[in-house]
Amino acid sequence: MRRKNGPILVSLIALLFCGCSSQKPIRYYTIQNSTAPPISNSQQSVSLVVGGLTGPDIFRASAIAYRVGTNEIGTYQYSRWSEPPVEMVRSSLIRMLKSSGDYQSVAALGSTSEGQFVVRGRLYDFEEVDGGSITGLVSMEFELYDRKSGKIVWSHFYSQSEPVEGKEISSIVSALEANLNRGLKEVAVGLNQYFSENRAEKF
Repeated sequence: MRRKNGPILVSLIALLFCGCSSQKPIRYYTIQNSTAPPISNSQQSVSLVVGGLTGPDIFRASAIAYRVGTNEIGTYQYSRWSEPPVEMVRSSLIRMLKSSGDYQSVAALGSTSEGQFVVRGRLYDFEEVDGGSITGLVSMEFELYDRKSGKIVWSHFYSQSEPVEGKEISSIVSALEANLNRGLKEVAVGLNQYFSENRAEKF
């Protein structure tokens, strides 16, 4: 009896190692920023502070999400973002506002920089949507908070779907990237327009 158990045990161990070695590697993806829009020729005498984005728990983790139907949301097991979407969107907005050259300074909230105006936001959607066709959905909302007056002086809501060309994860990432960059450009334009129209007021 004991001799018969030996080969079985060896076989089980071999299967275990085979299962471990055949596990797929995790692939990580990130978003590349497009150039900032040519907003104006004059720099605003404003220092902006960008606060953290809020959002559902699924966008505060690194998994790439997909939506099936109206209510079901899942995540890919072996495909992840290099950082949580809420952090990725915030970093992208900061880089875009900085590269525009339209402000005295742009910094993340919590840094040593201080500013009268704080840009705050919420990420509602950042996922693949499977329906009649595959699209990349981005929905987000930003607001400008004036610390001096204690009021929200500007806000902008964005929600668009970008067609996905292909079924690979890389195609989904490209669609979300294009969609996000388009939305952040709208935010950048809207912020600059607000400050341009309110130059008469002393910030």
